[in-house]
Amino acid sequence: TMQIKKLKVRPQKNPPVVLCGPQLASMLGCWAATKDVRSIGACREHAETLFECMRTAPMKRKQHRPSINYHLARLGKNLKD
Repeated sequence: TMQIKKLKVRPQKNPPVVLCGPQLASMLGCWAATKDVRSIGACREHAETLFECMRTAPMKRKQHRPSINYHLARLGKNLKD
């Protein structure tokens, strides 16, 4: 078996933020309740709110995250058979 001593894993600092999540949930709930999946009747307002949120929401840049191979190479020197 392989053992790694002194291995620490830090939790994420900030939980992921779901942009327009409440608006999406509202539209999906309306669809489930009324079967208006084309959003032409009762769900029109929910769909318009979601689309407006998506139009105005700031685009989030994807942060560079090192690959698993990078981490394995770093930890390789600490592995003992």
